[in-house]
Amino acid sequence: MKYIYLFIFGLLLFNCKNETKTTSEAEKTVQTETVEAIKDSLIYPEEKHFKSIRQVTFGGDNAEAYWSFDDKQLVFQSNNKVWNVGCDQMFLMHADETFKDQAPPMVSTGKGRTTCAYFLPDNKHIIYASTHLKQDECPDTPLRKNGKYIWPIYDSYDIFVADLEGNIVKQLTNEIGYDAEPTVSPKGDKIVFTSTRSGDLELYTMNIDGSDVKQITNELGYDGGAFFSPDGTKLIFRSSRPKTEQEIKDYKDLLAQGLVEPTEMELYICNADGSDLRQLTDLGNANWSPFFHPSGEKILFSSNFEAERGFPFNLYLIDIDGKNLERVTHGETFDAFPVFSNDGKYLAFSSNRNNGGGRDTNLFIAEWKD
Repeated sequence: MKYIYLFIFGLLLFNCKNETKTTSEAEKTVQTETVEAIKDSLIYPEEKHFKSIRQVTFGGDNAEAYWSFDDKQLVFQSNNKVWNVGCDQMFLMHADETFKDQAPPMVSTGKGRTTCAYFLPDNKHIIYASTHLKQDECPDTPLRKNGKYIWPIYDSYDIFVADLEGNIVKQLTNEIGYDAEPTVSPKGDKIVFTSTRSGDLELYTMNIDGSDVKQITNELGYDGGAFFSPDGTKLIFRSSRPKTEQEIKDYKDLLAQGLVEPTEMELYICNADGSDLRQLTDLGNANWSPFFHPSGEKILFSSNFEAERGFPFNLYLIDIDGKNLERVTHGETFDAFPVFSNDGKYLAFSSNRNNGGGRDTNLFIAEWKD
């Protein structure tokens, strides 16, 4: 579930009406219309699934906001330098909060690099992956190699349990290699995560306490970013499955260096035990960050399959049988990491919209309508 850092520039235009009124009436009208213009600018006209939308963060790269089981809080990762972090750390927020001038509480150690936090069923603890046992400093983040866009797969990542004050109370993995990208079943009984313990990037499940680890996938390729269905019976995930001899060689060569190339990924779906595995999308380019619709019958995901130059990324809905593909967002830059609240009423996601033409990726919470 790692970050795609996109440096894309845009421009927001606000239109205000000019009418002849008294000074006080004119001021009130401008204030009201400015508020409405800003509010309306966050939702593009074609985005019919968004009833309302609220921007939560204003600076840095913010992503992977996941809801507590009671939908009262979210945990997310950010590298906002104003919050005194050098690379991604975990932060906690209440569902109705906005962070423009103040920093949310940090719930990771502040050491190393972290990724993919998720609430446990008690709403008092989170799990996340961190490299802090190996180094206090942020590890290097190579993003290009031989002209190709890449992600680092740090072998220093392990998965930890922490309380909401940031105290680590348990280490769930201690195998050699990459253990990260954990998410929790809505049933509260299982964790799915990605690991290189087999020599490849495969999916595994384990109990909430870290016991009963089982390998779920076993085909060559990067299997990651997995989520359970609302009833806990299925998994949706992204995969880069190399097929040709050259693709296989390139994949293995990069993996040996702790790297993957995420530019060609499709979505796969299977039962929670790995059975009945099948490819869901065949769109080309990068299809990733999938999440089940509350009905359990659709998948919401991010893709650039309609893009000619690698962007924009937008959100799409597709039925779990691969039919009825529907575009949900209509931005010109980047929309990804969609996550429904447990009650299905709200959607948290990351976007480059309303960033003043800069590089920031911020969190947004939209009121969802089918």
